[in-house]
Amino acid sequence: MVTRLPLPALPHTPQVLLRERLRASEADGLDALLAIVPAATPAAALAAFPYPERWRGLNSQSRPSAGTVRSTSLPNARQTRAVLGYLRPEASAFERLALAGRMLKETAVREPERIALAAPADRAALEALLSGALAQACALPQFRHAQSRARAIRRLLVLGGGGLDLARIQAVARANNLARFLTALPPNVLDARAYRRLLAEQARAHRLQMRWLDEPALRRLGANAFLAVSAGNAERTAGIAHLRYRPPRRRRGTPDVALIGKGILFDTGGTNLKPHRSMLDMHIDMSGSAVALATLLALAQLRAPIAADAWLAITENRIGPSAYIPQEVVRAANGLTIQVIHTDAEGRMVLADTLALAGRRKPRLMLDFATLTGACVYSLTERMSGVFTNEPRLAEPLLAAGRTSGERVWPFPFDADYDSDLESRVADIMQCAPEGKGDHILAARFLSRFVPAGTAWVHLDLSAALRSGGLGHINTDITGFGVRYALELLLSGKVLAQLERAA
Repeated sequence: MVTRLPLPALPHTPQVLLRERLRASEADGLDALLAIVPAATPAAALAAFPYPERWRGLNSQSRPSAGTVRSTSLPNARQTRAVLGYLRPEASAFERLALAGRMLKETAVREPERIALAAPADRAALEALLSGALAQACALPQFRHAQSRARAIRRLLVLGGGGLDLARIQAVARANNLARFLTALPPNVLDARAYRRLLAEQARAHRLQMRWLDEPALRRLGANAFLAVSAGNAERTAGIAHLRYRPPRRRRGTPDVALIGKGILFDTGGTNLKPHRSMLDMHIDMSGSAVALATLLALAQLRAPIAADAWLAITENRIGPSAYIPQEVVRAANGLTIQVIHTDAEGRMVLADTLALAGRRKPRLMLDFATLTGACVYSLTERMSGVFTNEPRLAEPLLAAGRTSGERVWPFPFDADYDSDLESRVADIMQCAPEGKGDHILAARFLSRFVPAGTAWVHLDLSAALRSGGLGHINTDITGFGVRYALELLLSGKVLAQLERAA
């Protein structure tokens, strides 16, 4: 029997305070003061900081170059850590976030509790610093016997941040922290039963409607592709969660967007068993569901004027006497039959039914998140994620959301002639090709068959969900990639407006 550990408390959010200036007495109570300045003209900004001579000395060590970080200690009793980052004027959102991440990493060894942030006359850089600090404040779950009382960031003073949209910045950061926290949980902590309980608690806290489709309900709905994967589980706890957020005064009607997430809580590969190294981190294979959930909760927190559903496909992919095997033929919820080729392509199986069920609600846009293919990682590394769409008019807004959010994406071909590689002699479609060539493209073509005709759909293959050393402003291997991107995509209104014009 599996030993289950209880779910730990979700991460806290530090207090954020705005200040126009920082007095020397306030600086003496800080653990760290972080400042981003222009690489070309840094000196003018340094005079406004406490102990300006120390900052000038730090700056004069050598000629500064964009993207570099320097640090020293201020001459006060607390030895406040002073961290200086240099930015070029035309820096991208990703560059700003990456600089913020390096600056926060410089302070991590001291476990600061009180930090001040400054970026004179550069609100975009200040937002990056604040986002980095809020991410750094999130301690991922630990289960050591002797729990150390590690200090955490409790208070952030933002200098000159009067023009920042604090509500949005904090909501996005909380959502990213939640996605990372859930993804980091061990598989005997976040099993299907615990996940369902957590979802119910979050639904109550955010006043969302929730429905859990268990295996009998899915059988009645014809979701046999999902059930083929869950058949190998030792317990019958798998299911698809459906959560609904509706903005004030809009309780009825079809959703603007359906957020669909792959929630494979652990992936052994099934009958086609993964080797040790490939299986080791497979508790993160549910990160797509965490991104979809966190995005929905952020929309609810912000009371966004967007009607949104989340559909989370939650199961394990286990090996056992009842596990599905290659060459089975199963019928999905939309009636299409699938020839199983490889049991480690389980993500597209559970998403097929989840997409079909979500599509019955006739959303204007379907957006799915999944750690789906190694091919996407090989194509892009873990620095970006792959994006696909059945609506060519969305190509530019999809790329723009990556540039603006700092979570970069890259589009791949989506031409119909790829479908010939998925032709089956015994079913409507093969689950995947026997060879691995272009698997990320073929996976997207496969999933598109379960999206209702005429419905705009975007697929995000989360190749950047896990990167050694982190990514951008995230200093943990688990990045939570997709939350910033999705919220920028939706809250900017550009994609939904594009679909409105197309209609």
